[in-house]
Formats: sequence, structure tokens, C-alpha cells
Amino acid sequence: MMRSRRRFLIFFAAAGALLVAFIAWPLLRTLLASPPAVLWRTWQEGEVRAAILLTFGASAAATGLALLFGIPLAYVLARADFPGKTLVEAVVDIPVVVPHSAAGIALLMVFGRQAFLGKAFALAGIRFVSAVPGIVIAMLFVSLAFLVNAARDGFRAVDVRLEAVARTLGASPWETFWQVTFPLAWRSVLSGVIMMWARGLSEFGAVVILAYHPMVAPVLIFERFESYGLAYARPVASLVILISLGVFLILRWVGRDAKR
Repeated sequence: MMRSRRRFLIFFAAAGALLVAFIAWPLLRTLLASPPAVLWRTWQEGEVRAAILLTFGASAAATGLALLFGIPLAYVLARADFPGKTLVEAVVDIPVVVPHSAAGIALLMVFGRQAFLGKAFALAGIRFVSAVPGIVIAMLFVSLAFLVNAARDGFRAVDVRLEAVARTLGASPWETFWQVTFPLAWRSVLSGVIMMWARGLSEFGAVVILAYHPMVAPVLIFERFESYGLAYARPVASLVILISLGVFLILRWVGRDAKR
């Protein structure tokens, strides 16, 4: 019995190791191909720094908007049954499966210079084509499902009887949500926040159609590869990988410490 279980675990470990190697090998190969001196010179380029900072900042802004509007939606989907609920959940998930270049076209049809919302926002001095707000809504559109779905699953895992007890003790719906439901579901919400923010960092298709300029890091890498080849694009890719890896290690450490 023990021998059979051991073989089972060895098989699964070997299969998992192959998948990990499939992910790690290209990343390590890219990182090792650019010496530290080259990476430092690349980081000193203003265009590179601006693109990387814009990428991280725009994705954070998109995640903040998703928190503001997605948490209420996730709670409704977790707690309420209503006609068309399945359709609403499908609409939330659609941007994940739609080709993101198609998503960029769809956004352009609504927020473009000649579109109704595009013109309306332009009156307030906000434009989306070739502008930072366009990058933010592109990242928001393609990645909000990660946050909404994770938060919905977290709220579903909270026993409704706990909310009922809080209400019978005199807590208002707002107090019940913030003092009972959200504290019990926050790990799921945090997981969704991290996944959405990370997905926004890698967005290319929708961004390049709606707002090629100013360039985010994925667009800059593509532009350098197309114009000058692999050797010129590789250091920027290495920097993005290194920074992303560092950020995720910190987030993992913070999340593990908070859980402990």
C-alpha cells in the first residue's frame, strides 16, 4: 500500500516538475541572457522607466476601479438569485475568452473619438484614444473577471447565518458587510486583486488598439522587437520579468504573514 502511494506521488511530482520547468526555463534563459550592466543601462533609459511605471500604475488604477464596482457586483452574485443571473455572470467572464484585439476594437467603438461616450468624456477633458485613461479601461475590461469571480466565491463561502445573527443583534446591512462578511472573505478578495493586477500588467491586444501611445511595457517590448530585433527587446523583457518576480515574492510573503 505504501509502495503504491509512493509511486503515485513520484508520478505526480514528475509531471508537476515538467510543468514547472516549462515555465521556469524560458524565464531563466531570458534573464541570464542580459548581464546586470546591460539591465542597468536599460533601466536608465527614460522611455523604459516610463513604460514600466505606467504599466504598474495603470494596472493598479484599473484594479482600484474594479474594487469599487466589482465588490458590490460580486456580493450580489453571491447572495441574490434573480432572472438573468447566469447571463450577467457570462458577461463578466466574456472578456477573458474574447481575443483581446477584438476587445480593443469593442472599446474603441464605445470610447473612441467619434463614439458617444468618447465625445461625452472629451467635454470633461478626458480622452481614451492614445491616452492613459484608455490604457486603464483596456486593462479593466480584460481582467476584471478575476477579481469579481474570486470575491464572489469568497462571499459564497461565508455562512449566511453569521450575517443573520449580526442583523438580529442590531447591525445594519453596511455594518454586517464590513464587520462580518468582508473580514471573512478578504483572502479571496486579495487573491482576486493580485490576479487582476497581474493580468493587467501583461495586457497587450486591447491596449495597443486603444492607446498605442503612451507605451506600456508590453507594447514597448513589441515595438523594439519589431523595429530592432531580439537583442534590443530582450533587456526590457528581462527587467519586466525581474520586477514582476520581485513584486510577487513580496506579495506572497505578505499574504503568508497575514495568514499566519
